[in-house]
Amino acid sequence: MRISKLVAGLMAASALAGCSAVDRIKDIDGGPKVNPITGPVAQTVTNMPMPPVPTEPRGNSSLWQAGARSFFHDPRASRIGDIITVNVSVADAAKFSNTTQRSRTNSDDANLTNFFGLEKSLAATGMDPANLIKMGSDMSNVGAGGIDRSESVNLTLAALVTQVLPNGNMVIGGHQQMKVNNELRDLEVTGIVRTEDITSANTIDLSQIAEARITYGGKGTVTDVQTPRYGSQLLDILMPW
Repeated sequence: MRISKLVAGLMAASALAGCSAVDRIKDIDGGPKVNPITGPVAQTVTNMPMPPVPTEPRGNSSLWQAGARSFFHDPRASRIGDIITVNVSVADAAKFSNTTQRSRTNSDDANLTNFFGLEKSLAATGMDPANLIKMGSDMSNVGAGGIDRSESVNLTLAALVTQVLPNGNMVIGGHQQMKVNNELRDLEVTGIVRTEDITSANTIDLSQIAEARITYGGKGTVTDVQTPRYGSQLLDILMPW
């Protein structure tokens, strides 16, 4: 009986907290999720992408191989399964400061000292014709807010071409993990690039990747200690005060 009352209380608190609380509860395990790439990508590649195998053998007296991209070697990625180096360099800084101050004072007076002699009849009722209405209001509002944020990330990883779109743009995806002293660092990058933006060294910068999705996090003892317990996160979401 007590358990059912506890569950009912938690459900009622969740309803009062609204949809935002529900979303935050979903993010307790692993934090907020990045949105998938939408638009030109019609399918999700689950297996390791591989380039098509040439079906026609090369002639004994020919320097041209069937399925080759060009006669001269081009190290830049252009087909499914090719590798490209992604340079993630983020140095963002944002600073905002806003101050709003507003005040207003109103005063209204009304009297009826002369009105065709009827003011005497009004005075007989106990009212003062010289001071019928006197109203006033005073309002003041002061608000201030500020944002000062700075972010710096510098990473490099190799990604694979997972899809080639009809217009020639390529979808890339890279995943890198590093484990040091029971602490796992996980880096993942996905996005869409143009072949003309790839340098001769087969690299591309983050600023040239459309629909870029970058996740960089970790799992392990240090991360576990820094993360609040599930119960604490749940109470922080549901408590109304």
